[in-house]
Amino acid sequence: MTTETIKVLLADDQALVRAGFRSLLARAKDIEVVGEAGTGDEAVRTARAVRPDVVLMDIRMPGTDGLTATRTLTGDPDLTECRVIVLTTFETDEYVFAALRAGASGFLTKEIEPDDLRQAVRAVAAGDALLSPSATRRVVAQFAHRPAAPAVTPERLSVLTARERELTRLVATGLSNDEIAARLVISPLTAKTHITRALAKLGVRDRAQLVILAYETGLVVPGAQADECTEAPERPA
Repeated sequence: MTTETIKVLLADDQALVRAGFRSLLARAKDIEVVGEAGTGDEAVRTARAVRPDVVLMDIRMPGTDGLTATRTLTGDPDLTECRVIVLTTFETDEYVFAALRAGASGFLTKEIEPDDLRQAVRAVAAGDALLSPSATRRVVAQFAHRPAAPAVTPERLSVLTARERELTRLVATGLSNDEIAARLVISPLTAKTHITRALAKLGVRDRAQLVILAYETGLVVPGAQADECTEAPERPA
Protein backbone atom coordinates (compact mmCIF):
# COMPACT_ATOMS: atom_id res chain seq x y z
CA MET A 1 0.00 0.00 0.00
CA THR A 2 1.53 3.32 -1.10
CA THR A 3 1.32 6.30 1.22
CA GLU A 4 0.79 9.67 -0.46
CA THR A 5 3.37 12.32 0.31
CA ILE A 6 2.04 15.24 2.36
CA LYS A 7 3.08 18.54 0.79
CA VAL A 8 3.95 21.29 3.25
CA LEU A 9 4.51 25.03 2.80
CA LEU A 10 6.53 26.88 5.46
CA ALA A 11 5.59 30.53 6.07
CA ASP A 12 7.73 32.42 8.58
CA ASP A 13 9.70 35.66 8.28
CA GLN A 14 12.75 34.10 9.97
CA ALA A 15 14.86 32.00 7.62
CA LEU A 16 16.40 30.08 10.51
CA VAL A 17 12.96 29.03 11.76
CA ARG A 18 12.01 27.81 8.29
CA ALA A 19 15.30 25.93 8.00
CA GLY A 20 14.70 24.26 11.35
CA PHE A 21 11.20 23.11 10.44
CA ARG A 22 12.38 21.95 7.02
CA SER A 23 15.10 19.86 8.63
CA LEU A 24 12.70 18.28 11.12
CA LEU A 25 10.10 17.47 8.48
CA ALA A 26 12.70 16.07 6.07
CA ARG A 27 13.20 13.13 8.42
CA ALA A 28 9.70 11.87 7.59
CA LYS A 29 9.43 9.85 4.39
CA ASP A 30 5.78 10.78 3.96
CA ILE A 31 6.25 14.57 4.26
CA GLU A 32 7.82 16.93 1.70
CA VAL A 33 8.40 20.68 2.06
CA VAL A 34 7.39 22.07 -1.32
CA GLY A 35 7.83 25.78 -0.65
CA GLU A 36 8.79 28.56 1.73
CA ALA A 37 7.53 32.10 2.25
CA GLY A 38 8.71 35.03 4.36
CA THR A 39 5.54 37.14 4.22
CA GLY A 40 1.81 36.58 4.13
CA ASP A 41 1.54 37.72 0.52
CA GLU A 42 4.30 35.35 -0.51
CA ALA A 43 2.59 32.53 1.38
CA VAL A 44 -0.62 33.06 -0.57
CA ARG A 45 1.18 33.28 -3.92
CA THR A 46 3.26 30.19 -3.22
CA ALA A 47 0.31 28.18 -1.94
CA ARG A 48 -1.61 28.91 -5.12
CA ALA A 49 1.38 27.79 -7.16
CA VAL A 50 2.39 24.59 -5.35
CA ARG A 51 -0.98 23.54 -3.83
CA PRO A 52 0.27 22.30 -0.44
CA ASP A 53 -1.76 20.01 1.78
CA VAL A 54 -0.65 21.87 4.91
CA VAL A 55 0.68 25.37 5.51
CA LEU A 56 2.67 26.07 8.68
CA MET A 57 1.86 29.77 9.08
CA ASP A 58 3.55 32.22 11.41
CA ILE A 59 1.13 34.88 12.60
CA ARG A 60 3.48 37.81 13.01
CA MET A 61 5.07 38.61 9.66
CA PRO A 62 5.84 41.96 8.00
CA GLY A 63 3.32 43.37 5.54
CA THR A 64 0.39 41.00 5.20
CA ASP A 65 0.39 39.01 8.42
CA GLY A 66 -0.34 35.34 8.85
CA LEU A 67 -3.87 35.97 10.06
CA THR A 68 -4.85 37.79 6.87
CA ALA A 69 -3.04 35.21 4.77
CA THR A 70 -4.86 32.40 6.56
CA ARG A 71 -8.22 34.02 5.88
CA THR A 72 -7.31 34.39 2.20
CA LEU A 73 -6.17 30.79 1.83
CA THR A 74 -9.11 29.21 3.65
CA GLY A 75 -11.51 31.33 1.63
CA ASP A 76 -10.01 30.39 -1.73
CA PRO A 77 -12.30 27.89 -3.53
CA ASP A 78 -9.29 26.51 -5.39
CA LEU A 79 -7.57 25.57 -2.12
CA THR A 80 -10.34 23.73 -0.33
CA GLU A 81 -8.02 20.82 0.50
CA CYS A 82 -5.33 23.08 1.95
CA ARG A 83 -5.15 23.21 5.76
CA VAL A 84 -3.44 25.91 7.81
CA ILE A 85 -1.66 25.39 11.12
CA VAL A 86 -0.74 28.68 12.77
CA LEU A 87 2.59 28.92 14.56
CA THR A 88 2.80 30.83 17.83
CA THR A 89 5.58 31.68 20.25
CA PHE A 90 3.32 31.05 23.24
CA GLU A 91 0.07 29.10 23.57
CA THR A 92 -1.59 32.22 24.97
CA ASP A 93 -0.88 34.22 21.81
CA GLU A 94 -3.66 36.78 21.52
CA TYR A 95 -4.15 35.95 17.86
CA VAL A 96 -4.86 32.24 18.28
CA PHE A 97 -8.63 32.67 18.57
CA ALA A 98 -8.72 35.05 15.60
CA ALA A 99 -6.70 32.58 13.55
CA LEU A 100 -9.19 29.81 14.25
CA ARG A 101 -12.01 32.17 13.29
CA ALA A 102 -10.12 32.85 10.07
CA GLY A 103 -10.24 29.15 9.23
CA ALA A 104 -7.03 27.71 10.67
CA SER A 105 -7.22 24.04 11.62
CA GLY A 106 -5.28 24.53 14.83
CA PHE A 107 -2.06 25.89 16.20
CA LEU A 108 1.39 24.82 17.33
CA THR A 109 4.05 26.49 19.44
CA LYS A 110 7.48 26.88 17.90
CA GLU A 111 8.92 24.86 20.78
CA ILE A 112 7.07 21.73 19.64
CA GLU A 113 8.93 18.42 19.81
CA PRO A 114 10.04 17.01 16.42
CA ASP A 115 7.86 13.89 16.57
CA ASP A 116 4.86 15.98 17.63
CA LEU A 117 5.42 18.34 14.70
CA ARG A 118 5.44 15.51 12.17
CA GLN A 119 2.38 13.90 13.73
CA ALA A 120 0.54 17.23 13.76
CA VAL A 121 1.15 17.66 10.03
CA ARG A 122 -0.15 14.15 9.38
CA ALA A 123 -3.24 14.71 11.53
CA VAL A 124 -4.22 17.94 9.83
CA ALA A 125 -3.55 16.53 6.37
CA ALA A 126 -5.92 13.68 7.25
CA GLY A 127 -8.67 16.19 8.04
CA ASP A 128 -8.39 16.32 11.81
CA ALA A 129 -7.97 19.52 13.77
CA LEU A 130 -5.24 20.38 16.23
CA LEU A 131 -7.63 21.29 18.98
CA SER A 132 -6.87 19.36 22.12
CA PRO A 133 -9.10 19.62 25.20
CA SER A 134 -6.72 22.18 26.73
CA ALA A 135 -6.67 24.17 23.50
CA THR A 136 -10.46 24.06 23.35
CA ARG A 137 -10.69 25.47 26.86
CA ARG A 138 -8.43 28.37 25.90
CA VAL A 139 -10.51 29.11 22.83
CA VAL A 140 -13.70 29.04 24.92
CA ALA A 141 -12.18 31.31 27.56
CA GLN A 142 -11.26 33.85 24.91
CA PHE A 143 -14.70 33.55 23.34
CA ALA A 144 -16.36 34.28 26.67
CA HIS A 145 -14.39 37.49 27.21
CA ARG A 146 -14.76 39.00 23.76
CA PRO A 147 -17.53 41.23 22.42
CA ALA A 148 -20.43 39.25 21.00
CA ALA A 149 -19.72 37.88 17.54
CA PRO A 150 -22.16 38.49 14.68
CA ALA A 151 -25.27 36.49 15.46
CA VAL A 152 -25.46 32.99 14.10
CA THR A 153 -29.00 31.75 14.50
CA PRO A 154 -29.66 28.39 16.15
CA GLU A 155 -31.55 27.41 12.99
CA ARG A 156 -28.13 26.86 11.40
CA LEU A 157 -28.04 23.61 13.39
CA SER A 158 -31.45 22.38 12.25
CA VAL A 159 -29.82 20.13 9.66
CA LEU A 160 -28.30 17.99 12.42
CA THR A 161 -29.86 14.91 13.95
CA ALA A 162 -30.26 14.75 17.73
CA ARG A 163 -27.19 12.53 18.00
CA GLU A 164 -25.10 14.84 15.81
CA ARG A 165 -26.09 17.81 17.96
CA GLU A 166 -25.15 15.83 21.06
CA LEU A 167 -21.71 15.01 19.72
CA THR A 168 -21.19 18.58 18.58
CA ARG A 169 -21.85 19.70 22.15
CA LEU A 170 -19.34 17.24 23.49
CA VAL A 171 -16.71 18.22 20.94
CA ALA A 172 -17.20 21.85 21.99
CA THR A 173 -16.49 21.02 25.63
CA GLY A 174 -13.12 19.61 24.65
CA LEU A 175 -13.68 15.85 24.59
CA SER A 176 -11.76 13.67 22.16
CA ASN A 177 -13.46 11.04 20.00
CA ASP A 178 -12.32 8.31 22.38
CA GLU A 179 -13.72 10.20 25.39
CA ILE A 180 -17.01 10.84 23.60
CA ALA A 181 -17.22 7.16 22.64
CA ALA A 182 -16.68 6.08 26.25
CA ARG A 183 -19.27 8.54 27.55
CA LEU A 184 -21.95 7.49 25.06
CA VAL A 185 -20.99 3.80 24.99
CA ILE A 186 -20.36 3.79 21.26
CA SER A 187 -17.22 3.01 19.24
CA PRO A 188 -14.69 5.75 18.44
CA LEU A 189 -15.38 5.10 14.75
CA THR A 190 -19.09 5.73 15.28
CA ALA A 191 -18.29 8.95 17.13
CA LYS A 192 -16.01 10.07 14.30
CA THR A 193 -18.68 9.21 11.72
CA HIS A 194 -21.30 11.36 13.45
CA ILE A 195 -18.86 14.25 13.77
CA THR A 196 -17.83 13.96 10.12
CA ARG A 197 -21.48 14.09 9.08
CA ALA A 198 -22.05 17.16 11.26
CA LEU A 199 -19.08 18.89 9.63
CA ALA A 200 -20.41 18.12 6.16
CA LYS A 201 -23.98 19.23 6.93
CA LEU A 202 -22.84 22.50 8.51
CA GLY A 203 -20.31 23.23 5.80
CA VAL A 204 -17.42 23.78 8.21
CA ARG A 205 -13.84 22.77 7.49
CA ASP A 206 -12.92 20.87 10.62
CA ARG A 207 -13.30 20.33 14.36
CA ALA A 208 -11.94 23.76 15.24
CA GLN A 209 -14.64 25.49 13.22
CA LEU A 210 -17.27 23.15 14.68
CA VAL A 211 -16.32 24.25 18.20
CA ILE A 212 -16.61 27.92 17.32
CA LEU A 213 -19.97 27.42 15.62
CA ALA A 214 -21.30 25.57 18.68
CA TYR A 215 -20.65 28.64 20.81
CA GLU A 216 -21.77 31.20 18.23
CA THR A 217 -25.15 29.48 17.89
CA GLY A 218 -25.60 29.07 21.64
CA LEU A 219 -25.57 25.28 21.43
CA VAL A 220 -22.99 25.43 24.22
CA VAL A 221 -22.35 28.35 26.55
CA PRO A 222 -18.92 29.31 27.93
CA GLY A 223 -18.24 27.47 31.17
CA ALA A 224 -20.42 24.47 30.32
CA GLN A 225 -19.04 21.09 31.31
CA ALA A 226 -19.39 17.88 29.34
CA ASP A 227 -21.83 16.51 31.93
CA GLU A 228 -24.16 19.41 31.20
CA CYS A 229 -24.09 18.77 27.48
CA THR A 230 -25.26 15.21 27.14
CA GLU A 231 -28.71 14.60 25.79
CA ALA A 232 -30.66 11.43 26.39
CA PRO A 233 -29.26 8.54 24.32
CA GLU A 234 -31.00 7.67 21.10
CA ARG A 235 -33.32 4.74 21.17
CA PRO A 236 -32.46 1.80 18.93
CA ALA A 237 -34.23 1.89 15.60
